[in-house]
Amino acid sequence: MSDLRSTYMGIDLQNPVIAGASDMSKDADKVKRLEDAGVGAVVAKSLFEEQIQLERAKLDEDLEKFNNRNPEMITVFPNVSHAGPDEHLVWLRKAKESVDIPIIGSLNAVEKDTWVEWSQSLADTGIDGLELNFYHVPDDYRRTAEEIEKEQVEILEEVKKKVSIPVSVKLSYAYTNPLHTIMRLEKTGIQGVVLFNRFFEPDIDIWSEKDISPLNFSHRIDNRLPLRFAGLLGGRMSADICCSTGIYTGEDVVKMILAGASCVQTVSALYRNGLQVVEKMLSEVSEWMSQRGYASVDAFKGHLSGSSGEDPWRYARTQYVDLLMNPEKMVHNAPVT
Repeated sequence: MSDLRSTYMGIDLQNPVIAGASDMSKDADKVKRLEDAGVGAVVAKSLFEEQIQLERAKLDEDLEKFNNRNPEMITVFPNVSHAGPDEHLVWLRKAKESVDIPIIGSLNAVEKDTWVEWSQSLADTGIDGLELNFYHVPDDYRRTAEEIEKEQVEILEEVKKKVSIPVSVKLSYAYTNPLHTIMRLEKTGIQGVVLFNRFFEPDIDIWSEKDISPLNFSHRIDNRLPLRFAGLLGGRMSADICCSTGIYTGEDVVKMILAGASCVQTVSALYRNGLQVVEKMLSEVSEWMSQRGYASVDAFKGHLSGSSGEDPWRYARTQYVDLLMNPEKMVHNAPVT
């Protein structure tokens, strides 16, 4: 029997397949179903500061809607205010108490003070780890790359001072040099990095001439990007690597671990193929390990990373040059999506 156990951020996992943050992990009942499906850990649905801000503004608007109609009646109603992150914290605490697998909280904030304050609140629920979701879409040409990265470093430094649980950061690939940025963030003492955030891309309906926001699921071909960067980083940093985006099969899991990842996060596969896909993925990993003679995940982790010594250039541009010089190496089969 293959040993599928792994470790991420210093947290013991029964297997390397983690359910990423989504609506499938937004309450205690859904987290329990994910545990029953066999995942090694769950990242709870993110706590979004922007969502709280919008809900608070909407509540204030509704409470004041009729103030000018009967101004003498304003003081009749009790003081009501938005609960802020409290509802999220309550169900997260219940989720943690209801399962045995690790629960990782997720935070996507805006203001520096909120990052720190809400990180503490999330940690107080008893979760096993915390994922800071640096979902930054460049939308201001006046901000420099250095300003953005410096701000993220400072946020991590402050959070690390306030919480004792392991902290990871989930990043986009939209940095001038993601490798430098990741190494820079690692110096703050984070225990993990997730590669990569998947952007919600805008679209336009040309017939109604309106903006639309379709839900864009990933495809298997999308995992090539985290695979490349896991290979470039594997063995070169102390923080654990978790690969996200395009993880659909046991083969995808094995690839990421060979490149240097400790685990993977999957979301689209759960939506598209149902929770039963987890068992299938784990069975495929176990079968591959048996056929290759690997008794544990650690036995093959990083075997094909850029630091393994076998081929230090496999993830670099020289790979592209090699294909140009040796076109017979190119695979002409259409990629599986």
